[in-house]
Amino acid sequence: MTNAGSATIVLVHGGFVDGSGWEGVYRALRDEGCRVSIVQNPTLSLADDVAATQRVIAAAPGPVLLVGHSYGGAVVTQAGNDPKVKALVYIAAFVPDQGESVDSLLKHAPPGAPVPPILPPRDGFLLLDEKKFAAAFAADVPWDHARFMAASQVPWGMPALTGVVGAPAWRNKPSWYLVATEDRMIVPAMQREMAARAGAKVVEVVGSHAIYISQVHAVASLIRQAAAGMAGDEAGNAPASVPAAGNGAR
Repeated sequence: MTNAGSATIVLVHGGFVDGSGWEGVYRALRDEGCRVSIVQNPTLSLADDVAATQRVIAAAPGPVLLVGHSYGGAVVTQAGNDPKVKALVYIAAFVPDQGESVDSLLKHAPPGAPVPPILPPRDGFLLLDEKKFAAAFAADVPWDHARFMAASQVPWGMPALTGVVGAPAWRNKPSWYLVATEDRMIVPAMQREMAARAGAKVVEVVGSHAIYISQVHAVASLIRQAAAGMAGDEAGNAPASVPAAGNGAR
């Protein structure tokens, strides 16, 4: 299996979207011979999404590399404590510490940071303003695709937003982080701060919050490098340094 040893790569989506957004990354990794699974989070609560992720981890035949985008970073931070998970990858994602939630992290965004166009909760669920979705979430995704994403949003439960992480897996497992430099949902400065706190190996790629769709090869490249580094750790070797990845990387 190219660059990935025996690992299963488990992809975890964030809020307002579902696992189908990973299709391009899935295909790129599978074309390289990697074993890939995709979580479909119900996004009702953090606990439910961690449970959904744990079920996919349990089904994996060997060690797991856990990858989270956006809110999925909170999910993998908690679910990553599973002993089968050997490393974490964050793609423009939240990286909570113990006692933190996505909500608490958003409340500490740097002054002047763009405010995600989240509408007031309705029946306990959140959505993004459809008219502002493309600019905020998917500015570099083809317009028709971004418009479909806006129209097909998955309601995001308030308990997912406010769910608190217990023990963060990044404290005792290696992690990688891809910063999306044009992100208007999680400001890049905040991404860099969270990645540094976690001691993650960082690459920066020009792209929107939907970088996992718009920059498939850059995202897949970092995941493959993390898998190779994870395999090196398992073999007792130091993981290779991670260069800037893929198309548009810095």
